Amino acid sequence: MGHASAVRCAPMSIAVVTGAGSGIGRSVARALAEAGWRVALAGRRAQALEETAAAFPDRDAALCVPTDVTSADRVAALFGAVRDRWGRVDLLFNNAGTFAGGGVPVEELDPDTWRTVVDVNLTGSFLCAQAAFRAMKEQSPQGGRIINNGSISAHVPRPNSIAYTATKHAMTGLTKSLSLDGRPYRIACGQIDIGNAATDMTARMQTGILQANGELAVEPVMDAADVAATVVHMAGLPLEANVQFATVMATTMPYIGRG
Repeated sequence: MGHASAVRCAPMSIAVVTGAGSGIGRSVARALAEAGWRVALAGRRAQALEETAAAFPDRDAALCVPTDVTSADRVAALFGAVRDRWGRVDLLFNNAGTFAGGGVPVEELDPDTWRTVVDVNLTGSFLCAQAAFRAMKEQSPQGGRIINNGSISAHVPRPNSIAYTATKHAMTGLTKSLSLDGRPYRIACGQIDIGNAATDMTARMQTGILQANGELAVEPVMDAADVAATVVHMAGLPLEANVQFATVMATTMPYIGRG
């Protein structure tokens, strides 16, 4: 994990990572484990979670909990399992998401697809943040940190991405409200906006993706481990300090000046 392991956490720090079975979630979960965290891995597929955990330096530092983040009951069960195992929650990396409907013109987007994206990206993030907030408020010592996975789409859209873009803009509002409401309870909240980390979701970047001018273009990507290193840094700060917003992106991708 490179320099991700350079930042150490406090003894017995407990993290929950959603979407931990692949991509950025998998990279972040492994980097946190390398840095000494105990990590609850949440995701839809039990086998994928086990594959993530198999690379941990200490397999006992992993707790795999298959979870549907759109279900309040399943999210409650996730956080209940974490507290039963380790007694507290110090970090939530709110990462689970979907790009369903991406590439579909506005006028052709099926309303059910829209609802699916909202349910996973926004409602799922809210439910996990709510459960983490409750745990962090009630535990002793009080407090913790929530890091939301936004996107550079929280700032500027790609063509034909209205559902994803709208939910990622909403993620910024979620982050700001959690930051404000968490102040009395030592709950910090920040957001990492990621551009073109090399994962299965971004594989199309390397074959050609639609640009704002209507052309197809290959876009540069970066190693997901570099995203993970940033999350580990944000997570390792004392609660008196917070990275409110961070943008981590492939240096020469079309973001500044997009469109």
